[in-house]
Amino acid sequence: MKQMTTENDSSVSEFILMGLTDQPELQLPLFSLFFVNFTAIVVGNLSLMSLIILNSHLHTPMYFFLFNLSFIDFCYSFVFTPKMLMSFVSEKNMIPFIGCMTQMFFFCFFAHSESYVLTVMAYDRYVAICKPLLYKVIMLPRICCLLMFGSYLIGFSSAMVLTGLMIRLNFCNNNIIDHYMCDIFPVLRISCSNTYVNELVSTAVVGTAIILCSLIILVSYAMILFNIIHMSSGKGWSKALGTCGSHIITVSFFYGSGLLAYVKPSSVETVGQGKFFSVFYTFLVPMLNPLIYSLRNKDVKLAVKKTWKQLTS
Repeated sequence: MKQMTTENDSSVSEFILMGLTDQPELQLPLFSLFFVNFTAIVVGNLSLMSLIILNSHLHTPMYFFLFNLSFIDFCYSFVFTPKMLMSFVSEKNMIPFIGCMTQMFFFCFFAHSESYVLTVMAYDRYVAICKPLLYKVIMLPRICCLLMFGSYLIGFSSAMVLTGLMIRLNFCNNNIIDHYMCDIFPVLRISCSNTYVNELVSTAVVGTAIILCSLIILVSYAMILFNIIHMSSGKGWSKALGTCGSHIITVSFFYGSGLLAYVKPSSVETVGQGKFFSVFYTFLVPMLNPLIYSLRNKDVKLAVKKTWKQLTS
Protein backbone atom coordinates (compact mmCIF):
# COMPACT_ATOMS: atom_id res chain seq x y z
CA MET A 1 0.00 0.00 0.00
CA LYS A 2 1.47 3.30 -1.07
CA GLN A 3 2.26 5.72 1.72
CA MET A 4 0.72 9.14 1.53
CA THR A 5 2.52 12.39 0.81
CA THR A 6 2.91 14.22 4.10
CA GLU A 7 3.37 17.73 5.36
CA ASN A 8 5.33 17.92 8.66
CA ASP A 9 4.82 14.12 9.00
CA SER A 10 1.15 14.63 9.95
CA SER A 11 -0.94 16.33 7.26
CA VAL A 12 -1.71 14.73 3.92
CA SER A 13 -1.71 16.70 0.71
CA GLU A 14 -3.99 14.27 -1.15
CA PHE A 15 -6.12 11.15 -0.78
CA ILE A 16 -6.84 8.24 -3.11
CA LEU A 17 -10.53 7.38 -3.53
CA MET A 18 -10.97 3.63 -4.06
CA GLY A 19 -14.30 4.11 -5.82
CA LEU A 20 -17.30 1.81 -5.85
CA THR A 21 -15.46 -1.31 -7.02
CA ASP A 22 -11.92 -2.41 -7.94
CA GLN A 23 -13.04 -5.01 -10.52
CA PRO A 24 -11.74 -3.87 -13.96
CA GLU A 25 -14.50 -5.58 -15.97
CA LEU A 26 -17.15 -3.49 -14.17
CA GLN A 27 -15.53 -0.07 -14.67
CA LEU A 28 -16.91 0.74 -18.14
CA PRO A 29 -20.48 -0.56 -17.52
CA LEU A 30 -20.63 1.34 -14.23
CA PHE A 31 -19.28 4.50 -15.85
CA SER A 32 -22.04 4.31 -18.48
CA LEU A 33 -24.72 3.57 -15.88
CA PHE A 34 -23.77 6.45 -13.55
CA PHE A 35 -23.25 8.87 -16.43
CA VAL A 36 -26.83 8.18 -17.57
CA ASN A 37 -27.95 8.54 -13.93
CA PHE A 38 -26.13 11.90 -13.62
CA THR A 39 -27.71 13.15 -16.86
CA ALA A 40 -31.16 12.08 -15.64
CA ILE A 41 -30.65 13.88 -12.29
CA VAL A 42 -29.56 17.13 -13.98
CA VAL A 43 -32.23 17.10 -16.69
CA GLY A 44 -35.03 15.91 -14.39
CA ASN A 45 -34.43 18.41 -11.60
CA LEU A 46 -33.73 21.31 -13.98
CA SER A 47 -36.97 20.51 -15.84
CA LEU A 48 -39.01 20.41 -12.63
CA MET A 49 -37.52 23.70 -11.40
CA SER A 50 -38.21 25.31 -14.79
CA LEU A 51 -41.83 24.10 -14.78
CA ILE A 52 -42.40 25.58 -11.31
CA ILE A 53 -40.91 28.94 -12.35
CA LEU A 54 -42.78 29.17 -15.67
CA ASN A 55 -46.25 28.12 -14.49
CA SER A 56 -48.07 30.52 -12.17
CA HIS A 57 -50.50 27.86 -10.90
CA LEU A 58 -47.48 26.14 -9.33
CA HIS A 59 -46.54 29.24 -7.32
CA THR A 60 -47.80 27.75 -4.05
CA PRO A 61 -46.02 26.75 -0.81
CA MET A 62 -46.00 23.06 -1.77
CA TYR A 63 -44.20 23.73 -5.06
CA PHE A 64 -41.93 26.32 -3.47
CA PHE A 65 -40.67 23.56 -1.17
CA LEU A 66 -40.49 21.12 -4.08
CA PHE A 67 -38.42 23.67 -6.04
CA ASN A 68 -35.94 23.80 -3.15
CA LEU A 69 -35.83 19.99 -2.96
CA SER A 70 -35.01 19.81 -6.69
CA PHE A 71 -32.43 22.58 -6.31
CA ILE A 72 -30.70 20.64 -3.51
CA ASP A 73 -30.74 17.38 -5.50
CA PHE A 74 -29.37 19.20 -8.56
CA CYS A 75 -26.46 20.74 -6.59
CA TYR A 76 -25.98 17.57 -4.53
CA SER A 77 -25.20 15.52 -7.65
CA PHE A 78 -22.32 17.82 -8.64
CA VAL A 79 -20.61 17.34 -5.27
CA PHE A 80 -19.45 13.76 -5.84
CA THR A 81 -20.66 12.40 -9.21
CA PRO A 82 -17.92 13.93 -11.46
CA LYS A 83 -15.22 12.60 -9.11
CA MET A 84 -16.87 9.18 -8.98
CA LEU A 85 -17.06 9.00 -12.79
CA MET A 86 -13.32 9.74 -12.89
CA SER A 87 -12.65 6.72 -10.67
CA PHE A 88 -14.02 4.44 -13.41
CA VAL A 89 -11.64 5.74 -16.11
CA SER A 90 -8.47 6.68 -14.19
CA GLU A 91 -5.90 4.39 -12.63
CA LYS A 92 -5.74 6.42 -9.41
CA ASN A 93 -8.53 8.77 -8.45
CA MET A 94 -6.65 11.42 -6.45
CA ILE A 95 -8.32 14.22 -4.50
CA PRO A 96 -6.42 17.00 -2.68
CA PHE A 97 -6.89 17.31 1.08
CA ILE A 98 -8.68 20.66 0.71
CA GLY A 99 -10.80 19.20 -2.11
CA CYS A 100 -11.75 16.27 0.11
CA MET A 101 -12.80 18.57 2.96
CA THR A 102 -14.73 20.81 0.53
CA GLN A 103 -16.56 17.79 -0.88
CA MET A 104 -17.38 16.60 2.64
CA PHE A 105 -18.69 20.05 3.62
CA PHE A 106 -21.06 20.35 0.67
CA PHE A 107 -22.15 16.72 1.00
CA CYS A 108 -23.09 17.30 4.66
CA PHE A 109 -24.67 20.67 3.85
CA PHE A 110 -26.96 19.36 1.12
CA ALA A 111 -27.77 16.05 2.86
CA HIS A 112 -28.81 17.78 6.11
CA SER A 113 -30.66 20.53 4.25
CA GLU A 114 -32.64 17.95 2.26
CA SER A 115 -33.55 16.15 5.47
CA TYR A 116 -35.06 19.33 6.94
CA VAL A 117 -36.73 20.35 3.65
CA LEU A 118 -38.49 16.96 3.57
CA THR A 119 -39.62 17.62 7.16
CA VAL A 120 -41.01 21.04 6.21
CA MET A 121 -42.85 19.41 3.30
CA ALA A 122 -44.50 16.95 5.71
CA TYR A 123 -45.62 19.85 7.92
CA ASP A 124 -46.98 21.63 4.82
CA ARG A 125 -49.08 18.55 3.92
CA TYR A 126 -50.34 18.37 7.53
CA VAL A 127 -51.55 21.99 7.41
CA ALA A 128 -53.07 21.54 3.92
CA ILE A 129 -55.11 18.46 4.91
CA CYS A 130 -55.84 18.98 8.61
CA LYS A 131 -56.27 22.78 8.61
CA PRO A 132 -57.36 23.63 5.03
CA LEU A 133 -59.26 26.80 5.99
CA LEU A 134 -56.18 28.20 7.75
CA TYR A 135 -53.65 27.05 5.15
CA LYS A 136 -53.18 30.42 3.44
CA VAL A 137 -52.96 32.15 6.82
CA ILE A 138 -50.36 29.76 8.26
CA MET A 139 -48.26 29.15 5.14
CA LEU A 140 -47.62 32.79 4.25
CA PRO A 141 -44.77 33.50 1.78
CA ARG A 142 -42.72 35.00 4.61
CA ILE A 143 -43.20 31.87 6.77
CA CYS A 144 -42.28 29.59 3.84
CA CYS A 145 -39.08 31.56 3.22
CA LEU A 146 -38.19 31.40 6.91
CA LEU A 147 -38.73 27.63 6.96
CA MET A 148 -36.41 27.21 3.97
CA PHE A 149 -33.84 29.59 5.43
CA GLY A 150 -33.93 27.58 8.67
CA SER A 151 -33.42 24.31 6.76
CA TYR A 152 -30.38 25.68 4.92
CA LEU A 153 -29.01 27.30 8.09
CA ILE A 154 -29.18 24.02 10.03
CA GLY A 155 -27.57 22.23 7.10
CA PHE A 156 -24.79 24.83 6.95
CA SER A 157 -24.20 24.70 10.73
CA SER A 158 -24.08 20.89 10.75
CA ALA A 159 -21.62 20.86 7.84
CA MET A 160 -19.40 23.47 9.51
CA VAL A 161 -19.23 21.48 12.75
CA LEU A 162 -18.57 18.10 11.10
CA THR A 163 -16.00 19.41 8.61
CA GLY A 164 -14.33 21.65 11.19
CA LEU A 165 -13.72 18.66 13.48
CA MET A 166 -12.36 16.64 10.56
CA ILE A 167 -9.78 19.30 9.58
CA ARG A 168 -8.12 19.09 13.00
CA LEU A 169 -7.26 15.39 12.55
CA ASN A 170 -3.88 13.99 11.47
CA PHE A 171 -3.36 11.30 8.81
CA CYS A 172 -0.10 9.37 9.13
CA ASN A 173 0.15 5.98 7.41
CA ASN A 174 -2.71 5.62 4.97
CA ASN A 175 -4.24 7.96 2.44
CA ILE A 176 -6.57 5.45 0.74
CA ILE A 177 -10.28 6.11 1.35
CA ASP A 178 -12.38 3.00 0.78
CA HIS A 179 -15.29 4.92 -0.75
CA TYR A 180 -16.25 6.84 -3.89
CA MET A 181 -16.39 10.16 -2.00
CA CYS A 182 -15.03 11.84 1.12
CA ASP A 183 -17.73 10.72 3.54
CA ILE A 184 -17.28 11.18 7.28
CA PHE A 185 -16.77 7.65 8.57
CA PRO A 186 -14.58 6.33 5.72
CA VAL A 187 -12.22 9.31 6.28
CA LEU A 188 -12.25 8.81 10.06
CA ARG A 189 -11.14 5.19 9.61
CA ILE A 190 -7.78 6.24 8.09
CA SER A 191 -6.91 8.95 10.63
CA CYS A 192 -4.08 8.33 13.10
CA SER A 193 -5.57 10.80 15.61
CA ASN A 194 -8.03 9.98 18.37
CA THR A 195 -11.39 10.14 16.57
CA TYR A 196 -13.60 9.67 19.65
CA VAL A 197 -14.83 13.28 19.68
CA ASN A 198 -15.48 13.21 15.92
CA GLU A 199 -17.45 9.98 16.16
CA LEU A 200 -19.41 11.26 19.15
CA VAL A 201 -20.29 14.61 17.55
CA SER A 202 -21.02 13.02 14.15
CA THR A 203 -23.36 10.50 15.76
CA ALA A 204 -25.03 13.27 17.78
CA VAL A 205 -25.52 15.59 14.78
CA VAL A 206 -26.73 12.87 12.41
CA GLY A 207 -28.77 11.17 15.14
CA THR A 208 -30.46 14.43 16.14
CA ALA A 209 -31.34 15.17 12.51
CA ILE A 210 -32.78 11.68 11.96
CA ILE A 211 -34.72 11.55 15.25
CA LEU A 212 -36.05 15.12 15.08
CA CYS A 213 -37.02 14.98 11.39
CA SER A 214 -38.47 11.47 11.66
CA LEU A 215 -40.52 12.46 14.72
CA ILE A 216 -42.01 15.54 13.04
CA ILE A 217 -42.74 13.58 9.84
CA LEU A 218 -44.34 10.68 11.76
CA VAL A 219 -46.47 13.00 13.89
CA SER A 220 -47.54 14.97 10.78
CA TYR A 221 -48.60 11.82 8.96
CA ALA A 222 -50.24 10.34 12.05
CA MET A 223 -52.41 13.48 12.25
CA ILE A 224 -53.08 13.29 8.50
CA LEU A 225 -54.07 9.61 8.79
CA PHE A 226 -56.37 10.39 11.73
CA ASN A 227 -57.96 13.17 9.67
CA ILE A 228 -58.36 10.93 6.60
CA ILE A 229 -60.06 8.19 8.64
CA HIS A 230 -62.70 10.70 9.73
CA MET A 231 -63.35 11.89 6.19
CA SER A 232 -66.76 10.83 4.93
CA SER A 233 -66.01 11.59 1.28
CA GLY A 234 -64.21 9.00 -0.85
CA LYS A 235 -62.98 11.85 -3.04
CA GLY A 236 -61.40 13.46 0.02
CA TRP A 237 -59.63 10.18 0.84
CA SER A 238 -58.26 9.92 -2.69
CA LYS A 239 -57.11 13.54 -2.83
CA ALA A 240 -55.40 13.38 0.58
CA LEU A 241 -53.59 10.12 -0.19
CA GLY A 242 -52.60 11.39 -3.65
CA THR A 243 -51.18 14.57 -2.14
CA CYS A 244 -49.09 12.70 0.43
CA GLY A 245 -48.14 9.60 -1.58
CA SER A 246 -45.23 11.17 -3.46
CA HIS A 247 -43.73 12.61 -0.29
CA ILE A 248 -44.05 9.33 1.63
CA ILE A 249 -42.18 7.47 -1.16
CA THR A 250 -39.39 10.09 -1.21
CA VAL A 251 -39.01 10.09 2.59
CA SER A 252 -38.92 6.27 2.71
CA PHE A 253 -36.16 6.08 0.09
CA PHE A 254 -34.07 8.89 1.61
CA TYR A 255 -34.22 7.88 5.28
CA GLY A 256 -34.29 4.12 4.64
CA SER A 257 -31.14 4.05 2.51
CA GLY A 258 -29.44 6.67 4.71
CA LEU A 259 -29.98 4.61 7.87
CA LEU A 260 -28.69 1.44 6.20
CA ALA A 261 -25.60 3.25 4.93
CA TYR A 262 -24.73 4.85 8.27
CA VAL A 263 -24.96 1.80 10.51
CA LYS A 264 -21.38 1.88 11.79
CA PRO A 265 -19.37 -0.70 9.80
CA SER A 266 -17.51 -3.29 11.86
CA SER A 267 -16.01 -5.38 9.06
CA VAL A 268 -14.86 -5.15 5.46
CA GLU A 269 -18.14 -6.75 4.36
CA THR A 270 -20.29 -4.13 6.12
CA VAL A 271 -18.09 -1.33 4.72
CA GLY A 272 -18.97 -2.61 1.25
CA GLN A 273 -22.65 -2.73 2.22
CA GLY A 274 -22.40 0.87 3.43
CA LYS A 275 -21.07 1.95 0.02
CA PHE A 276 -23.84 0.01 -1.71
CA PHE A 277 -26.63 1.59 0.34
CA SER A 278 -25.11 5.07 0.04
CA VAL A 279 -25.61 4.78 -3.74
CA PHE A 280 -29.37 4.78 -3.12
CA TYR A 281 -29.58 8.14 -1.35
CA THR A 282 -26.78 9.82 -3.33
CA PHE A 283 -27.79 8.68 -6.84
CA LEU A 284 -31.19 6.96 -6.85
CA VAL A 285 -33.19 9.41 -4.69
CA PRO A 286 -32.14 12.60 -6.60
CA MET A 287 -33.02 10.85 -9.88
CA LEU A 288 -36.38 9.50 -8.68
CA ASN A 289 -37.66 12.68 -6.97
CA PRO A 290 -38.62 14.50 -10.22
CA LEU A 291 -40.26 11.31 -11.56
CA ILE A 292 -42.16 10.61 -8.33
CA TYR A 293 -43.51 14.15 -8.06
CA SER A 294 -44.30 14.37 -11.80
CA LEU A 295 -45.93 11.02 -12.52
CA ARG A 296 -48.22 11.17 -9.48
CA ASN A 297 -49.11 14.86 -9.73
CA LYS A 298 -51.89 16.29 -11.92
CA ASP A 299 -50.67 19.88 -11.47
CA VAL A 300 -47.20 19.02 -12.80
CA LYS A 301 -48.69 17.05 -15.71
CA LEU A 302 -50.84 20.07 -16.58
CA ALA A 303 -47.78 22.34 -16.37
CA VAL A 304 -45.89 20.02 -18.76
CA LYS A 305 -48.75 20.20 -21.29
CA LYS A 306 -49.02 24.01 -21.02
CA THR A 307 -45.27 24.52 -21.34
CA TRP A 308 -45.07 22.12 -24.30
CA LYS A 309 -47.87 24.01 -26.07
CA GLN A 310 -46.10 27.33 -25.47
CA LEU A 311 -42.84 25.94 -26.86
CA THR A 312 -44.43 24.38 -29.97
CA SER A 313 -46.90 27.20 -30.80
